[in-house]
Amino acid sequence: MSDNTQITERDQGGVARRDAADARRRQTLTPAVDIVEDGHGVTLWADLPGVSRDKLEVKVHDGSLTIDAESVVPVSANLQLVHTEVRAPYFSRTFTVSEDFDTSKVEASLKDGVLMLTIPRREEAKPRRIEVAAG
Repeated sequence: MSDNTQITERDQGGVARRDAADARRRQTLTPAVDIVEDGHGVTLWADLPGVSRDKLEVKVHDGSLTIDAESVVPVSANLQLVHTEVRAPYFSRTFTVSEDFDTSKVEASLKDGVLMLTIPRREEAKPRRIEVAAG
């Protein structure tokens, strides 16, 4: 993210906000994101491998955008896991969104493990060209 990007990540401390028993059951990962900002708004892509729509929650509240998701790693009944480092990981990431953006019009789509969010800029915050009269 550039220094002037108006969507910033909140430091949430990963699994520290969950109780110890919950932390032992699953590992929380921070999904990698790409954020592009232009005059029309912000587009955010988050890598969420193995996540289906029913295991994905995107919330906007009081200037915060939160992505929570759980990956489903199917294992055939005929196989026995001998070793796994991440079993059905949980993804979580929270961002603070500037008031320049209209969070009531967020659009989201999930395809091939990539979540795409678009947040349009409020009309009054969009750059506009000022006509200069000849003097």
